[in-house]
Amino acid sequence: MADHTRAGRTVPDEGGAVTATQARPSRMPSAAHGTGRAGPNDSRPTRVSAGSHDRRKPAGTSRRKRFVRDRALLLMVLPGLLLFLVFHYLPLLGNVIAFQDYVPFIGIPDSPFVGLQNFETLFADPAFWNAVRNTLVITLLNLVLFFPVPIAIALLLDSLFHERIKGLIRSAMFLPHFISWVVIVALFQQILGDAGVINQFMLDRGWDTIDIIGDESLFKSLLVAEVTWKDAGWASIILTAALASIDSSQYESAAVDGAGYWRRLWHVSLPGLRPVIILLLILRLGDALTVGFEQVLLQRSSVGPEAAEVLDTYIYFFGVENGNWSVAAAAGLFKGIVALFLVLGANKLAHKFGQDGVYTKR
Repeated sequence: MADHTRAGRTVPDEGGAVTATQARPSRMPSAAHGTGRAGPNDSRPTRVSAGSHDRRKPAGTSRRKRFVRDRALLLMVLPGLLLFLVFHYLPLLGNVIAFQDYVPFIGIPDSPFVGLQNFETLFADPAFWNAVRNTLVITLLNLVLFFPVPIAIALLLDSLFHERIKGLIRSAMFLPHFISWVVIVALFQQILGDAGVINQFMLDRGWDTIDIIGDESLFKSLLVAEVTWKDAGWASIILTAALASIDSSQYESAAVDGAGYWRRLWHVSLPGLRPVIILLLILRLGDALTVGFEQVLLQRSSVGPEAAEVLDTYIYFFGVENGNWSVAAAAGLFKGIVALFLVLGANKLAHKFGQDGVYTKR
């Protein structure tokens, strides 16, 4: 009678001879596992070592698969990409007229090159430097007076617990952003102008009136007030979203440790907003020399060009109206280069403070 064999054992047969049975595959890791190669009886997936002759699939294959997978999202992005390409990047090629004596009737190819002559004309014009000075002053006032307001609004809305009240306040603050500058300037003139509501109120009581709209010393502060009323609520959207992303357990831990509202604000809320604040500040500096063209243009006549001229209005009046196309292009190119250095400098400063900024330091 033949004996049944068992894995890993030798069993005598009927004749007494000892036969070796086939052993069950060992579960112990073999030495081949340490080298990244599978043993002969190992059914697990193999790993390709650096010295193996196997080759990975080309990178293009994976890109093609990702493209097919994300084609719907890419199609959604395509209109915005075309918008930037047509209206932002292609017009950059027109900066070549800053180095030409450009005449619209003969076009760019036939206009003669004059080198840096347009920049020499631009830098020798006192009106240009007056526009630069006004632009920088207004930008500085916006950074000091306007930039902190959206942060305060976001913190205020975050402190409210009643969602309906929070929604009403948010809607009331967002609404002015959708009103045109023509309406906003007319509204401020009806309130603060020479014949506005405030002066009429003062006249009825025999008091001296003041024309805030026409006062050169108050004009730049008036611009900041208009921008704050119009865009402060809208600018707080990103900050409100950043506050909502802060883990609530941090507030709970701070409260358990005895931190009051102001300490939680200082040690939890503001550190959570710091990356977003730095990013918005960098982007704001990149737009530093672009003060609202329409806003200033509508009020320039009330105080005169000495107090109200900024780079955008200078380019419009000196370049477009007077036909100095090449000098206007030189002024625009100068503004773009200065803005680029401001963004790069602010981003470098953000890296020194341990923040990513616009792009991550490699």
